[in-house]
Amino acid sequence: MISMTRLRRLFILTWTLQLAAVAAVAHHAYTAEFDATRPIKLSGVLTKVEWSNPHIWLYLDVKDDKGNVTNWGFSASPPGMLQRRGITKNSLKVGEVLTISGHRAKDGSNNASGNVVTFADGRDALIGQDQALNPTEARPGAGKKQ
Repeated sequence: MISMTRLRRLFILTWTLQLAAVAAVAHHAYTAEFDATRPIKLSGVLTKVEWSNPHIWLYLDVKDDKGNVTNWGFSASPPGMLQRRGITKNSLKVGEVLTISGHRAKDGSNNASGNVVTFADGRDALIGQDQALNPTEARPGAGKKQ
C-alpha cells in the first residue's frame, strides 16, 4: 500500500512534468512560424504596438505601388529583451514611418517576423532574434546608432 506522503510526491511530480511539457510546447521555434527563405522588408506608418509577452507586435500600414494600403503585423522580441536593448514603449510612436525587415509568415498572412527596425532618421535597432538575421537583411549599425 502506498503511503500518503508517497502519493503526494507522485502527484506533485506528475503535475510538474505535465506543466513542463505544456511550457515546452507553448513556445515555438522561429522556423515553425516564419520562412527564413522568404525575407521581407517593408516601410509604412506605425498604427499599433502591442507591448506584451511573449512577443511584442508592431503593425504598419504599408502602401503598394497602386496606393492600396495593407496592414502588416510584425512579431518582435519580448518586452524585457527590447528594454535591455534600449527600446521602450516610448521608442515606438504610432504615426511614425518605420522600415522593418524580417521573414514572412509561413501561413501566407500579412504577418512577419520583425528582426530589424529602421527609423525615419536612419537609426536602426535589432528587435528580433539575433539568429534570425540573414545576409539579405539590414544589420543593426548599418544606419546611425540608436
